[in-house]
Amino acid sequence: MSVTTEPTTARLLPGAPVADAVNAETAATVARLREAGVVPSLATVLVGDDDASAGYIRIKQRQAAALGFASPHTHLPANATQQDLHRVIAGYNEDPDVHGILVQYPVPGHLDYDAALLTIDPDKDVDGMHPLNLGRLSVGLPGPLPCTPAGIEALLAHHGIPTAGRDVVILGRGATLGRPLAMLLSQKRPTADAAVTVVHSGVPDWAKHTRRADILVAAAGVPGIIRPDHVKPGAVVVGAGVRYEGRRLLPDVDEACAEVAAAITPRVGGVGPTTVAMLFRNAVRAAERA
Repeated sequence: MSVTTEPTTARLLPGAPVADAVNAETAATVARLREAGVVPSLATVLVGDDDASAGYIRIKQRQAAALGFASPHTHLPANATQQDLHRVIAGYNEDPDVHGILVQYPVPGHLDYDAALLTIDPDKDVDGMHPLNLGRLSVGLPGPLPCTPAGIEALLAHHGIPTAGRDVVILGRGATLGRPLAMLLSQKRPTADAAVTVVHSGVPDWAKHTRRADILVAAAGVPGIIRPDHVKPGAVVVGAGVRYEGRRLLPDVDEACAEVAAAITPRVGGVGPTTVAMLFRNAVRAAERA
């Protein structure tokens, strides 16, 4: 007699409770600093009038207010020069009341974002993407961590997903996610200590690697690139790469992967909330150091 079984549905790994826990710690630190006469401050810079970028700035400003941060902001016109952008960053670098600086990405095509990043005081780099801070990460020195990788580590830890000694495969080698996440999860720490493999478009049979992963992180920015046949049954799947069509979010992970995985981040509300929470954690730690 044949027996039919319903497809299994993976346990969801939402980012909101992780972000709430991180934000509670941040708010407590902000309160202590304010009692000592220090108001943590995160300055933001927006160039141009991109609706999505302006929306991200508004989200960060609302979060700053909720956590008790000051949030000075500069909005430069779309035709601003590289010198204009550097001048604004220099002003925030020199202001002792500003503890963190965020230049909203992307900037208009005629500007060099990486050159602007290099001008940010590394101690005020809340994205954790200044080359000096990536160097600190690579050798295990304290410093601001890249926000999305740090958020992924926190998400796995919060939901009780062990990483130590497990096989983690990251699809994507980008400087903001894949590469720093590999460094972070391979470090000797209870919430890391993993065997990490990074695969990418230059690996012809990358799916051979993803199919053996205990934990698979999609960080390619290619909609739907991870399908159920790329996932080991019972694996944990973290969707970190996205692309937008207008306001529509297109994730790397096909929703059907929930029928194969044991646990998976939701299409919306997975890694995103943890990224913002880590941004403010970096900012409040910068205020503590200052």
